[in-house]
Amino acid sequence: MHTDITTTIEATSKKEYREKLIKLFLKEAPGSSEEVTEYFYYVDSDDAGHRIYLKRPTALNKGVDFEVRVEDVQFRYGKYGNIISTGNRPSHRNIYDDLAGKKEENAAKFAQLKPIFDKIYNCEEVTDAEYAQFSFSNGISVGLLMKCLKWLFIEQDITYWNRSGREMLYNGLVALWD
Repeated sequence: MHTDITTTIEATSKKEYREKLIKLFLKEAPGSSEEVTEYFYYVDSDDAGHRIYLKRPTALNKGVDFEVRVEDVQFRYGKYGNIISTGNRPSHRNIYDDLAGKKEENAAKFAQLKPIFDKIYNCEEVTDAEYAQFSFSNGISVGLLMKCLKWLFIEQDITYWNRSGREMLYNGLVALWD
């Protein structure tokens, strides 16, 4: 059994995002040996209506950690092309591969994505109109891709609380623009 919660979380720093998420998670009912309390926090959506949600708890039982997932979008497939159970969970590799595909398709247009990428990293607001400026035939929409990236950055800030957090993921992706 899980509980669906639709929420909006806005912040201007990784510290503020962490505070707001932890306060939200503290409202969760405790589980028991007979029942796990599972939560889906719907936090964003793209222009096609794909909802991004945070799933708690994670399979690895990392305390306040969460998984970033997207309704009705498959990112990963099994060894033989079949959908795997975590297929709606974008990985860092999925984001990298999608961005690399966009770069290969149109390097000049891809270069123009860098300011939006940096805004997301710096916890600045990006509007749907800014995302709509970009259209690639390769991969998922820029809006969905970047919104997933935003929540993956936040997930890294929670997971690596006293370490680099989002910086490691950023450094791995920013190399695409070099």
